[in-house]
Amino acid sequence: MKTRLSGGMPLRFLSGSLALLAAAAIAVPSSLIAQRFGFGHRDDHRPFQFYPGNLVVSRTVYDNRASNVTVGEQLPPNCTSGNCTSAIADGKYPYVFNNDTVDANFGITSRIFLDQMTPWGWPLGTVEVPNSEMRGISTDRDQLVGSFSSKSELELHQSTDGRYLTFMGYVAAVNQLDVSNSNTPGVVDPTDPVPGAYYRAAATVDRLGHFTFTETNAYSGNNGRSVMLNNTTGNPVFYGSGNAGNGSNPQPQGILLGAGAQIFDMVDQRENKQAPGQPTPVGSFSVTQLGDKADKLGKDDNFRGITIFNNVVYFTKGSGGNGVNTVYFVDTTGKSCPNGTGLPSTSATLPTTPLSYTLPLPSTGLPNNMCILAGFPTLSNKNGNPVNFPFGLWFADANTLYVADEGDGTTAYDATSNTYTNAAGQTLAGLEKWVFDLSSKTWKLAYTLQNGLELGTPYTVHGYPTGTNSATNLPWSPATDGLRNIVGKVNSDGTVTIWAVTSTVSGGGDTGADPDKLVVITDKMANTSASTAAGERFFTLRTARFGEVLRGVAFAPAGDGDHDRDDRGGYKGQGW
Repeated sequence: MKTRLSGGMPLRFLSGSLALLAAAAIAVPSSLIAQRFGFGHRDDHRPFQFYPGNLVVSRTVYDNRASNVTVGEQLPPNCTSGNCTSAIADGKYPYVFNNDTVDANFGITSRIFLDQMTPWGWPLGTVEVPNSEMRGISTDRDQLVGSFSSKSELELHQSTDGRYLTFMGYVAAVNQLDVSNSNTPGVVDPTDPVPGAYYRAAATVDRLGHFTFTETNAYSGNNGRSVMLNNTTGNPVFYGSGNAGNGSNPQPQGILLGAGAQIFDMVDQRENKQAPGQPTPVGSFSVTQLGDKADKLGKDDNFRGITIFNNVVYFTKGSGGNGVNTVYFVDTTGKSCPNGTGLPSTSATLPTTPLSYTLPLPSTGLPNNMCILAGFPTLSNKNGNPVNFPFGLWFADANTLYVADEGDGTTAYDATSNTYTNAAGQTLAGLEKWVFDLSSKTWKLAYTLQNGLELGTPYTVHGYPTGTNSATNLPWSPATDGLRNIVGKVNSDGTVTIWAVTSTVSGGGDTGADPDKLVVITDKMANTSASTAAGERFFTLRTARFGEVLRGVAFAPAGDGDHDRDDRGGYKGQGW
């Protein structure tokens, strides 16, 4: 009989190189190991610290109050005539998200937690991102929130020097409605049905739990999804990924400037001292580069995942009715892909300045300096039903790229088999392994890892409703639909270990509010076919609890960082 860890992972999973990784990851003070750490409660008041080699998972928690929404109140808040609807549910979770069925902008700002754990899922502690619900955080203090049910947010990344973790959120109080579709203060689209205005902000956190926040006017009308800090090439700059625009067409110039791929300087000031200017794009893509008819301006740049490899910034697009769901890169040489697809130059350098453009923008929008990575899909969403939904991506080496595919989100359900049939039948959802073909100079899909994900099979969460949601006539219980954010580790035995956060389908009013999972798998690097990888499977390390969702996953930051002493007068996160 095999000994199993919580989540059903056999102990033999920790053999070989992963066991060495696990041993390194728990090289922490004995006083820390001796404590019992859990998520969502305080165990003591010891100073919080991240330890290299451990995992960090971003989690957002809904403040479950009936008073957050009143049945019959007008949505969005302060809406104007013609843009209003009436709430059909109060603020109790998860019923509150049935309001998404009548208000497409619906969401509620929520607290963000960064959970530290060993690579096999043992919890070590949590740091809470400063927010309005914490003692001592007044309206003039630094704070940041997520938008509960916005499933594409809070991706985590290490900075280029490995000393910080980065993510994006909103400069707003907890329990504010429809913030994720609001304008930013400096870029206001009068046709956006959500009247409010809130800055988006890039956050950094160092090994000791100190935060900085850099505000931006980018992603007005939509959400900033992920951000990476380049602090090894000149002045520290952020690369951002997200979407912009929630109004009518044509979109204002500021919306076009603030979409997709962004670059902006890291700011060393308190939030209430910052005055961000107009957004500054670092890249742009158009389907016209492929010979297709132009889409709605700005929406080809509706990006999700981001990564940096060999001095090149990569993005993914996996949603929306425009553009191409695929993998992109920023071409800083101007020579890599004259026809919209290509390979990065070996002499490429990371961008340090914005894309060059003139104002006012022409009718064709921004100039284009981004390309689809050769071998990845090029069929636009307007020319065919998309079957690819890429999200997070991770390079194991220059010839091996893993891409998380979140699935298409279709909620077709068969009561007889108790299965979300479309989710169960997907062949690309899960973890795609792409290998570079030296002869053709293109990337090719080797296989997709799905074993153990149990795609389309509903699971239960303690306290979460079962039975049928009357608002959708589908079961409340969620099922895994694919994967979103990932991080990986190359092991010394020729394997890689990859951790991932799942996506879901369900009968909930908004599947972004479903409790999801953290899973892990080990893949042999030399495998290039599904048959040789047939024995590999995912194991569940953690399932989100009632009222919370998991979003990003990364390795803990290393080093003390540049702001161990809080010289800016900012607020240290609350850790336990």
